[in-house]
Amino acid sequence: MKIGIMGGTFDPIHIGHLLLGEFAYENFHLDEIWFLPNGNPPHKTTDESGVSLDDRIEMVKLATDDVPYFRMNLYEASSKKHSYTYSTMRALREMYPEHEFFFILGADSLFSIEQWKNFREIFPSCTILAAMRDDKDTESMQAQIRYLNGKYGADIRLLQAPLVEISSTTIRRRAENGLSIRYMVPDVVSEYIQSNALYKIKSE
Repeated sequence: MKIGIMGGTFDPIHIGHLLLGEFAYENFHLDEIWFLPNGNPPHKTTDESGVSLDDRIEMVKLATDDVPYFRMNLYEASSKKHSYTYSTMRALREMYPEHEFFFILGADSLFSIEQWKNFREIFPSCTILAAMRDDKDTESMQAQIRYLNGKYGADIRLLQAPLVEISSTTIRRRAENGLSIRYMVPDVVSEYIQSNALYKIKSE
């Protein structure tokens, strides 16, 4: 099968993540999108929001349960070590040699990928789908793709997706201050956040 990989802390998962998965699924005729909650990311402190890994996993589960081609994979969440993309993709290739993997990332990451740990090992393990949320940076994105392809033999393709100016940080701040997060996250996720008083939600 052709599998799209969406990684992240998902603190919380929001409609931007889900739309990216949906457009990758449609545009590249993928069979499934796997969401991998990151249990121990090297670049973030996962307990800074006060939300547990179990809660983040449950929110991903709630957000993806009703979509038959969305799956949750707990490979990174179950690891006690820092999760790096190169090692995750290598492990997935070893565990599922019958699958073809497509790693989904944002435009900013495409320009910083050379700073990632052992980034050269990522390219042979998957096709990279670089999400471009508007048409303004098409030329620079194409130039970066040509550069990475020429220097490292990467297979990178542009993923056209709608512009959604929503971040997990914004959602956490709004929830902390008792503001509505409706339309930013699926209703089931919003209900979970409120019923479990995540992000120090105050009564509205």
